[in-house]
Amino acid sequence: DCLIEPYQRVEIRSPVPGLIKAIHVERGSRVQKGQLLVELDAGVELASLAGARYRAQMQGQVRSAAGRVKFAQAKQQRFDELSKQKYASQHERDEAEAEAEVAQADLLEARDNRELAALEAQRLSAQVEQRRLRSPIAGLVTDRSQHTGELAQSAEGGKPILKLAQIHPLRVELVLPLARHGAIREGQTAIIEPEPPFKGRHSAKVKLVDRVMDAPSGTFRVLLELPNPDGSITAGVKCKASFQ
Repeated sequence: DCLIEPYQRVEIRSPVPGLIKAIHVERGSRVQKGQLLVELDAGVELASLAGARYRAQMQGQVRSAAGRVKFAQAKQQRFDELSKQKYASQHERDEAEAEAEVAQADLLEARDNRELAALEAQRLSAQVEQRRLRSPIAGLVTDRSQHTGELAQSAEGGKPILKLAQIHPLRVELVLPLARHGAIREGQTAIIEPEPPFKGRHSAKVKLVDRVMDAPSGTFRVLLELPNPDGSITAGVKCKASFQ
């Protein structure tokens, strides 16, 4: 005896609390890995992101600072020449040099501000993406427990928005007596027959044979992988397994 189950089950929860803006799937929907499932309201984050992107592209401060640097450098050069000809004092020359250094620092600060704005845009973009929940697997939506307009709960104990099941491949588990342990090997093929009213004979591969036995029952567990690319095999049903 064996049991055909989804390869894995996943609960879709929000990493942050927020108002559910849209749910793009229903119970029974087929989903692909990376598909957008749920959108939370992100109006504030999107506005902040737009501001950060605009600041990252602003040219005014950089051009203004660059112009001051050019003027200060020209002034410093003039005072250097005048100082050599004894037409300007050392103090005036030092002031011109200091002004050039301050102008260079202002230009560096303007460029740093643009870089910081670009980094802030990246951070806000990640926050916006947190409010777009995507499927980590390809499979089926097995349950939808929240709806548009409700508040998504971020706590681990909170209600999940959706539940998914991966149905390709499927997982087949069976429990065998210790006497069969040496006869079952990883990579071995087994024929799986679902219980009535489901029909068919399907080939599955042994993926795992337990190395730790269950002493009280004198059994061990075997895990098989059953391909199901077209989704025609129903999960959650009992079956019979025979090894070739």
